Amino acid sequence: MQACGLVVEYNPFHNGHAFHIKAARQASGADCLIAVMSGSFLQRGEPAIMDKFHRTKAALSSGVDIVLELPYIYAVQNSDLFAQGAVQTLHEIGVSSLCFGSESGDISRFTSSYNVLQQEQPAYQTVLQKNLNLGLSFPEASRHAYQQIGLATSEMDLTKPNNILGFSYVKAILDHNLSIKPLTITRIKSAYHDQAITGSIASATSIRKDLLSKGHISETAVDALPDVTIQQLHTYKKQAGIWHSWEDYFQLIHYRVMTMTKEELAAIHGVDEGLENRIKKTARSATSFYEWINKIKTKRYTWTRLQRIFAHILTSTAKADLQPFINAKTVPYVRLLGMTKTGQSYLNDRKKDMDVPLISTLAGTKNPLLSIEEKASHAYYSIIPGEKKQTLHHQELKPPIII
Repeated sequence: MQACGLVVEYNPFHNGHAFHIKAARQASGADCLIAVMSGSFLQRGEPAIMDKFHRTKAALSSGVDIVLELPYIYAVQNSDLFAQGAVQTLHEIGVSSLCFGSESGDISRFTSSYNVLQQEQPAYQTVLQKNLNLGLSFPEASRHAYQQIGLATSEMDLTKPNNILGFSYVKAILDHNLSIKPLTITRIKSAYHDQAITGSIASATSIRKDLLSKGHISETAVDALPDVTIQQLHTYKKQAGIWHSWEDYFQLIHYRVMTMTKEELAAIHGVDEGLENRIKKTARSATSFYEWINKIKTKRYTWTRLQRIFAHILTSTAKADLQPFINAKTVPYVRLLGMTKTGQSYLNDRKKDMDVPLISTLAGTKNPLLSIEEKASHAYYSIIPGEKKQTLHHQELKPPIII
């Protein structure tokens, strides 16, 4: 059986994702689609609107055959580290291709851009470092560097969010000489950061904004969501009492910061260059998460980067916890969240050839990375009261979902 990999967050699963699944199956000709999905916290540092198990059910009911969890240490990172963890996970599970959505829609532009970057690496690094020294954020400094070497044109614009992620996937594949064929499809209709739902294909950002501001699934959101996602959103809110947003964690993370020493805060992953002082100082007057981030934000420290840092504070993830894994040649395990019968058949063939363990539950497993995963899970569910929290966290100890 041939498998095609997808790198996803499904936060939540929407009609654009359904289009991606259909197009990926057609472009790859694969028998099995395997999604590697961020767990409790996402690449931009946000808590997922509903947990990974309910998002897995939506994916498996919509054409995905296997859902794997991207470990927290890769999921809540910049695009290159995010891509590294996702691509290595898909390599270990044996995919022959990886299909991603992009603004470009032409895979040859990604591979030729990789060749340009390899040739122009000294010039790229010089401009990048110059702009970082001027106090610009990494994405902004990188944008200037790409422009300098001709990689911010209309044909291949590496300032666009999906192009950036796609380029990171291609780099991860080519840098490690992996036998994965990269494929891309053109992202249709909505842009990644669109704030409003304008039709049946809408950005996840606009859908979350609508859901969280209204507190229910509006008629506008219904048009952009498959029935199975609507069902899972209803089910999760009934079980948990909420859909997750950073504001729900404000009091908890405020308490964490106010009771940590500056030295403890400086040890947290991402807290660099004396940022602990700014976080501490602004905490005294902050009355909401939104206000707090705005007080800390600078040209160098973007909203996304700060959200990631707050995720690491909430989960007590220190620099020392992550260092052994960041530059590892591969992932230490593959975590299975769910599968269809087709996915089960694929795994029965594949698992004997895997070089790393296939893990299906946190119960009885020992791995330093899994202890970080468990902390992230506890932090995610921490805002849910009593027995509801225990019931939801108990999903971590159950066998994979089969649909």
